[in-house]
Amino acid sequence: MNALLESLEPQTIWSYFLALSKIPRGSKNEAEAAAWVADQAKALGCEVERDEVGNVIIRKRATAGKEGRPTVCLQAHVDMVCEQNEGTGHDFLKDPIQVWKDGDLLRAKGTTLGADNGIGVAAALAVLASQDIAHGPIEVLITIDEETGLTGANGLQPAKLKAKFLLNLDSEEEGYLTIGCAGGVDTIASRKLTRVAPPAGSRAYRLKVFGLKGGHSGIDINAGRGNAIRLLAQVLGFLKPEFGLSLASIKGGNKRNAIPREASAMIFMDPSREQAFREALALHEAHWRAALGAFDPGLHLALEAGEAAQPMSGTDADALIQLLLALPHGVEAMSPDIKGLVQTSTNLGVIETREDVVEVNLLTRSSIDASKAALSDRIAATCALAGFDSQTSGGYPGWKPEPEASLVRIVNDANQAVFGKPLEIMAIHAGLECGLIGEKYAGMEMVSFGPSMWDVHTPDEHVSVPSVGNFWKLLVAVLETV
Repeated sequence: MNALLESLEPQTIWSYFLALSKIPRGSKNEAEAAAWVADQAKALGCEVERDEVGNVIIRKRATAGKEGRPTVCLQAHVDMVCEQNEGTGHDFLKDPIQVWKDGDLLRAKGTTLGADNGIGVAAALAVLASQDIAHGPIEVLITIDEETGLTGANGLQPAKLKAKFLLNLDSEEEGYLTIGCAGGVDTIASRKLTRVAPPAGSRAYRLKVFGLKGGHSGIDINAGRGNAIRLLAQVLGFLKPEFGLSLASIKGGNKRNAIPREASAMIFMDPSREQAFREALALHEAHWRAALGAFDPGLHLALEAGEAAQPMSGTDADALIQLLLALPHGVEAMSPDIKGLVQTSTNLGVIETREDVVEVNLLTRSSIDASKAALSDRIAATCALAGFDSQTSGGYPGWKPEPEASLVRIVNDANQAVFGKPLEIMAIHAGLECGLIGEKYAGMEMVSFGPSMWDVHTPDEHVSVPSVGNFWKLLVAVLETV
């Protein structure tokens, strides 16, 4: 047993989590990790099935005398968001996550930790391994590609599960029980580019925005954090005409469901104006730092040497900058029914420039389908006005809260029995797989809970070790009660 594992409780969960952390499992690259989960379940004597899209479905027999209990499904996703700080040099296709303990917290060195949703997967495996829990029949559903398209949940066939109750293990705040979530839809805006020669005597530079917190585009969208893509567009919008800049490319963000922390533009400029540009850049940095304030104090703007490239035409550059300034980002509307809950939002998540095309990716969320559709239509209209084509994809439904469902009472009562207090019942503005699963299994009751973790989808992701212990106690209590 390694020293890190010796310092962690409950060790069964952490043993599985640390083993899983050694396997690359970015979204759409999680096949090896899913196979590992299946192998662990087979070694424990469970029935294991892989469905058509790659989900792992596991069944464990009830404890003797509990065969008549309702079947409970434990559900988590095996993939993780792959984000790293610039200069970390981590290869998410082959390198293990470097996990370390910081007091009562677990973190990763320069990358996302993968506690979202590796802790849920590890907890499900720990239940399968346990000989001490008196439970009814158990199913485990480990889905693939949750983070970039909900592919696993979307491809799940209606006849695969038999459970009456589903416990989604993908929540991120101890003491809360999630009973509803937002739906979402992706938009990709694109424009063909015309390339031109660099201005005579100009030099290539790279303009960078970095140091922002980023965050989960659902959970953190109302936290006042900066969007690196939008900030870069603001700066370019001011400085391009003043300094006669030519724009070759913009790149920013990595995932449509993560608020972009970093963005950069390849530009051409008269080198005799470099010092004046740096002075103007410093003023913009001070301006936007003041605007963001304590919400996101780490903003930096920088100019460095660029690489040889062909600029896009001035018409294309102006259209792109104007589109980035016009597209929505952030909260569109708050819920009138649930205090503090974001109802509708958009995340301006990713921009990528290739040789002949530029693409911008947005994720729109709402708990109201009509609001989601209306905002998606407005984005499409904005793209058309800027001369961009747009396509929507990946739409998924929300999960309607059912506060009077029997499973809500069962889990709440279990928490009261274990910790002497009720859970806070809530809905969230993030997407959970419960919406898609519930659409396929209309009679299935569902809730979601988990340990406390913060800054998921960013390299600052960290999880509370004691909270994982409490999460385990509640999970065991629910399985022994239901």
